[in-house]
Amino acid sequence: MGPEEKAADINATFVRPAKFYLSGFTNIPHVKYYYVFLCFVYIMTVLGNGLLLSVIYLVEALHTPKYMIVSNLAFADLCGSTALIPKLLDMFLFNRRYIVYEACLSYMFFVLFFGSMQSWTLVTMAYDRFIAICFPLRYHSIVTKPSVGVMLLFSWCCLLCIIACTVKLIDRLSFCSSLVVRTFFCDHAPVYRLACNDSSLNNIMAYVAFITILCIPLVLIAFTYVFISIALSRIASGEERIKALKTCTSHLILVAIFFLPIVGTNIASVATYIHPNARIINSSLSQTIPALLNPIIYSLKTEEVLNSIKKLCKRNRISHKTTKRANGEEDQPSIPL
Repeated sequence: MGPEEKAADINATFVRPAKFYLSGFTNIPHVKYYYVFLCFVYIMTVLGNGLLLSVIYLVEALHTPKYMIVSNLAFADLCGSTALIPKLLDMFLFNRRYIVYEACLSYMFFVLFFGSMQSWTLVTMAYDRFIAICFPLRYHSIVTKPSVGVMLLFSWCCLLCIIACTVKLIDRLSFCSSLVVRTFFCDHAPVYRLACNDSSLNNIMAYVAFITILCIPLVLIAFTYVFISIALSRIASGEERIKALKTCTSHLILVAIFFLPIVGTNIASVATYIHPNARIINSSLSQTIPALLNPIIYSLKTEEVLNSIKKLCKRNRISHKTTKRANGEEDQPSIPL
């Protein structure tokens, strides 16, 4: 059988492995301390985003379009970290680096999907700031609960279709050589590049996902801030200009924290060689640290949310005292000995 016939035979037969092997870091001493750090990051992420979601749910004053977007980001952060970190810790802290083929694709889907939701939620936040500054008198008529709900639902549905198609196309590949995925989770590119048949369609979908998840959101956010800058330049009072600009600062920090490391890694990987360990550290931090910082930077330090937390604590104290009185458990004066 000639080489062409062998290639045709391989392409006609789909070879699906039972498992992949995730290599992770190589030749780094005491690397377990890094995974312990990621465990700490995950715990704080769950606490921060869980607290924010609880406060928004319990305080009726926060049931506004703006906090619908904030809660969507917190939910995406929470789910994205939960999809990535626990499995990562299980594999590398306890040396269970083999992952079943179907589990690998599921892992890939959820990490990519919630990461893309974070990206597009930042776009929705930019839209909210754009309307608030450029059309302040019409803000409450434009940015309504139904309109924000439609935008968020549209993002969820579109990204679900794109990521599902991207992951599903892995099924058309044959893996007849190496099964070692040289990264810390089942990332799309490291997996499909292991295939021994034609993966050009997967390569196209990788570019489509990259443009959809990173390029288009960045361009849209940049456009909104161009218009915001124009609107701010027309404000006569410097004090009002600074006040309006402060409402955008937190969002700009979130955008920088989320996009810069990812875009920087992608540009550097194309332009020059990056050591796999350096790439893994940068990728893992860029996918975990933003979810930790988002609720702190954008919400938990704002006066509106802090006042809501204080009101909840005060309400709980009053409710606790009322319950104790109803049960006859009021504090009795102590008798000195």
